[in-house]
Amino acid sequence: MYQPKKYLKEDPEYIFEFIRQHPFATFILNGNRILATHIPVLTEGTAGKFRLYSHIANHNEQLRFLKDGTEALLIFQGAHGYISSSWYREKDISTWDYSAVHINVRLKIQTREELENSLQKLVGHFEMPQKDPLFYNDIPEQMLKEHLPQITGFWCEPFKIEAIAKLHQGTHKADIISVTKNLEALEDPLASELSKNIKTEIFEKPIKKE
Repeated sequence: MYQPKKYLKEDPEYIFEFIRQHPFATFILNGNRILATHIPVLTEGTAGKFRLYSHIANHNEQLRFLKDGTEALLIFQGAHGYISSSWYREKDISTWDYSAVHINVRLKIQTREELENSLQKLVGHFEMPQKDPLFYNDIPEQMLKEHLPQITGFWCEPFKIEAIAKLHQGTHKADIISVTKNLEALEDPLASELSKNIKTEIFEKPIKKE
């Protein structure tokens, strides 16, 4: 990952929480070509020590390269968006603000029992906020028996973690205010979330004074 120093994120708590808040990841591994799938990935453990888990369909091309010890890359991405230079006080170059976490992992195939436990946690995690949740154990048994043989679960053991948050650090306060207002004026959920992230980042660090 390209990581300019001023955008670098190394705090384990920040990284762990970022992954938890953005669980839909890009799962990349090298087969006869570079292969990628977009899947939900959850964490198990703490910020200091954790592993991740997910599953893919057995008809996915990645499956035949998914073996114990195989290296893969997980990419978690936060809100991002184009920042127009017309929003600044003075002419400048437009840019793109974003945040992301890259995790290099070693894979380990789950047992049938581990897969079922992982699915229970996965379904529970996303169903909990629903008005009338349908948990894993509420799914008809026959449906589960037909579905489980069609997927493969796996653990992801991290061995390298890189994170970045390019959120206008070091920018004048007036430009920060203008950028966030213009993002919010777009009335787009992603742009609004990016505005929120910029404000949070700037509040945590001193802003360059005019």
